[in-house]
Amino acid sequence: MTATDVLLEQNTPVPARPPARTRRERPTFTAVITWVAAACFVLVVLGILASVLVQSFATVWRGGWWPDGFTAGWYGRAWTTTGMSRALVNTFEAGVAVVLVCLLAGVPAGYLLARRSFPGRSLIMLLMLLPIILPPMTYAVQLAALMYRLGLGGSMTAVVLVNLVPTLPLVVLIMVPFVEQISPEVESAARVFGANNRRLFTHVLVPLLLPGMLAAGILVLVRTLGAFELTFFVSGAETQTLVVALFGAISDPGGVPVSLTAAMAVTYMLVAVLGLAISLRYVTPSQAIRQRHR
Repeated sequence: MTATDVLLEQNTPVPARPPARTRRERPTFTAVITWVAAACFVLVVLGILASVLVQSFATVWRGGWWPDGFTAGWYGRAWTTTGMSRALVNTFEAGVAVVLVCLLAGVPAGYLLARRSFPGRSLIMLLMLLPIILPPMTYAVQLAALMYRLGLGGSMTAVVLVNLVPTLPLVVLIMVPFVEQISPEVESAARVFGANNRRLFTHVLVPLLLPGMLAAGILVLVRTLGAFELTFFVSGAETQTLVVALFGAISDPGGVPVSLTAAMAVTYMLVAVLGLAISLRYVTPSQAIRQRHR
């Protein structure tokens, strides 16, 4: 073999090997059970929601598989005769007020608990868990009695104050680990460059704590929208939220058509889903984290 043959053999491209066939793994028994259980749960939830939606448009539904007719008049009747329009405004006002107060008070409180070590700190953290894990009915009556003694019964102020009891500790407990993830050296460096307490908090800590604040705000909003017991005992005819108005329509001794309460329930679900979707669209914690690390 000459040198030319050796060079030609070295420069000849080697044909690529066909990719090896990936062996499909068989699903395990645990995976099958998990997927089947999840599918059954989703089907049950969708079936319940679909039945409520169909009921809200039904003229008469005698218990068969399908109503006798359909109408959208129940939504107009719910809007005009049950006070749902005012309840929607009250729900929005209460939700926004509770979120703002919780963030304004809960973020500094979480910072102090994360940065300061003092006797009784563990006890305070434990006590904050009680309003979150205890059923609201266990302390709703006592809170309502206190609001009426203070002359706040039936007012929007009372609605906001009682909803702060379970939501404010929630914000504090969420913010504590977020503060602990920030190195104290960052604050020391900001002070070296002349930042006072106000500028340190607003220009350094708030941007770093923004993901936790957004997550806490979303959880507080969702919990306030669904709060029934606390709001029911202190709200009046002009300050009841949508969930309380829905309960009042269902429990009306005069008898309310099922389709009317179904229309109110669909409206409540749409408001809750819309509020959550808007919150996640504009204040997604994951987006805030990515923007912070750019």
